[in-house]
Order: sequence, then C-alpha cells, then structure tokens
Amino acid sequence: MFIVKKLPAAGMALFPFILVKSAGLKSDAIIINHEKIHLRQQLELLILPFYIFYLLNYFVNLIKYRSHHLAYRNIIFEKEAYNHEHNLQYLKKGSWYGWLKKI
Repeated sequence: MFIVKKLPAAGMALFPFILVKSAGLKSDAIIINHEKIHLRQQLELLILPFYIFYLLNYFVNLIKYRSHHLAYRNIIFEKEAYNHEHNLQYLKKGSWYGWLKKI
C-alpha cells in the first residue's frame, strides 16, 4: 500500500497495489475493502481488459448521465464495490464476477 497525496480519490487500486491519499486511510477497513474488491475485479478480467471496460463504461455513462459523479457511481465495477464495501467478508464469501449482476 502506497500513500499518494495528490491522488484524486481517497483510494485507488492499480494492480497489484492499493494507493491511498493519506496515512490515516491505510487503516480504514471500508476503503481498503472497496479497493480490494477492485483488485479482484482486475484479476477476474486479467487486468488490462478491466481498465478498458472501466473507461468505456465511464464514458458511456458520462454521455447517458451528463454528470461525472453519476457516470462514476454507475460504473458496474463501482456498483459492486460500493454495494459490498461494508461487508468485510465479501471477498471470502462472495462469488467471483459479482459485477456481472450490475449490468
């Protein structure tokens, strides 16, 4: 885990790393779980295709919603991560490819 003070978000997953904006976030179980969900999504899609689908989904949503916030929150990968970030057992008990249910 790395601290990147100029990160545009509280956390970010760039396989195989989790980046956080401040040292205090390293112990935030919810943010870390959210980013770990993204790491698994990246593995599910063999990493590079994840980033391609993520960006494509964002741009389609941006056209659809005309709002960065709505476009971001409606990315299928973000929906899975936000829906399950409070469930710290999700990665152990949840099914793989859970984001497919968000399509």
